[in-house]
Amino acid sequence: MTKTVWVLADDRMGNVNQLLGIAENLGYPYVRKDIRYTKWVKLPNFLRGKTLIGLTNESKENLKTTSFPDIVLSAGRRSFPVALWIKKQSNGKTKIVQLMNPGIAHFKTADLVVLPYHDQYKGYSKNVLLTLGTPHRITPKRLIDEKKKWEPVFQNYKAPRLSLIVGGATKNKPFTIEMAKTLLNDALSLSPKSILVTTSRRTPNEVTTYLKDNLPQEITFFYQFGDKQENPYFGLMACADMILVTGDSMSMCSECCATNVPVFIFAPDAMMSEKHKRFHFSLFKEGYALPSGSKMQSVKGGFNPSAKIIHHIKNLF
Repeated sequence: MTKTVWVLADDRMGNVNQLLGIAENLGYPYVRKDIRYTKWVKLPNFLRGKTLIGLTNESKENLKTTSFPDIVLSAGRRSFPVALWIKKQSNGKTKIVQLMNPGIAHFKTADLVVLPYHDQYKGYSKNVLLTLGTPHRITPKRLIDEKKKWEPVFQNYKAPRLSLIVGGATKNKPFTIEMAKTLLNDALSLSPKSILVTTSRRTPNEVTTYLKDNLPQEITFFYQFGDKQENPYFGLMACADMILVTGDSMSMCSECCATNVPVFIFAPDAMMSEKHKRFHFSLFKEGYALPSGSKMQSVKGGFNPSAKIIHHIKNLF
C-alpha cells in the first residue's frame, strides 16, 4: 500500500540531500517541508520536547494540516523535536525515520534511527540501523540523465576526463595552500587530458585562487561555487572517466562512489577528523574508492546505502 512521506528540509543541504535520496528511492509520494530555525533551536532537545520551539513562524505555518504523513524523514539533532511533534499530532500514526544522532535520550523515541558505522555507536537497540556511508541522490538513471544534459557542455574536453570535486575546511581542520598543492599534483599524476572542477561553499578563497591559477587552463573547466551558471556538480560525476574528491564531505564521497569510474579520495591527516578517517578506510577496504596518489585501478562502483535503509523503512508497516 502506498504511504505518504514528509521530508524535513532545514538549512543544511548535506542533510537534506541524504533525506531526498531516501525519499526519491522509496517509491512513495513525498512532500518537502522546508523548516528554518530561530535562536531557540540551541536549546537541548529534552527541553524542546515534542514541540515546534526553535522554528520560525513561517515554518510552523508550513506544518499545519489535518492530514499528517505516514512517514516523516528527519536528519540531525535540530529537526528531531519537529518529527516528534508531527507524530504526536498524528496520534502516533506517523513513523519517524531519523538520520544521525537525535540526542542520547531520544534513540528509542524514533521508529528507525540510521547511523553510519564510523560514528561508532556503542549502544544496542532494535530500532538502530548501521550503514556504511551516507544515503544520496545518485542512481543509474540520474547519471544517464545528467550525462545527456551536460555532455554538450563538456564536448570539447577530451577523455580521459578527471572530475575534481573540491570541498573545504572542517571544524578545527584547515584546508591549506600546501594541501592544495598536493591535491593539484595528485590530479596531474593521473594524466588526464581534461579536468572538470567544481568547488563548494566551504572552499577557502585562497585554495580556489591557487587551483584556478595553476591548473592547465587549456584543458580545464572551472566552476567556482557561487558562479551565476548552474552548478555542474552532478554533471561532473556523470561525465567523468575518473574522480578525485576531497574527503572532508562524507556526502560527496558517498555520491562519487555511486558512479562506476575510479574514485580517489584526497584526505591528508591534518585535514581529517578520526571519524572521517574511519569512513575513508571503510570505503578503501570495501573496494569503493582509492587513496589519492594511488595508481589507477578499478573500483566496485554503485555505492548505495539507501537500499538497505528503504528495506527497513518498509518493514515498519
